[in-house]
Amino acid sequence: EHAKFGQPEVKLGLVPGCGGTQRLPRLIGKGRALQLILSGGVISAQEAKAIGMVNKVFPADKLWEETMKTAGLIASKGKVALRSVKQCIDRGCDVDLRRGCQMEIDHFGLCMSSPDAKEGLSAFLEKRKPSFKAELD
Repeated sequence: EHAKFGQPEVKLGLVPGCGGTQRLPRLIGKGRALQLILSGGVISAQEAKAIGMVNKVFPADKLWEETMKTAGLIASKGKVALRSVKQCIDRGCDVDLRRGCQMEIDHFGLCMSSPDAKEGLSAFLEKRKPSFKAELD
């Protein structure tokens, strides 16, 4: 909750490195990214959350616990589906909507052929939590 976020490189006569000028506008929009990067300013964790830069804000003493809770929630899902979702979102941001939707259809088919899909659908029909066991290649 006390974290600060910024791109201070312009104060040193530099351009943000490591893709800062590319990723930040995609995350928070061009106008907000320009304001933050051109000013070299710093924003609070609460403001970063309000503009979509971060999803959640926690007190420092709860950060590890909340991080592990989120990691556990994600890790309980099917690995094949998790990988497909990540690839669709990561790659889909770089292509037009039609190609992105086709990529999603392709990954849907891939997931449907996995043991995780069978387990997930069975668990749904049986009103129980799924127990995913499929491993990634």
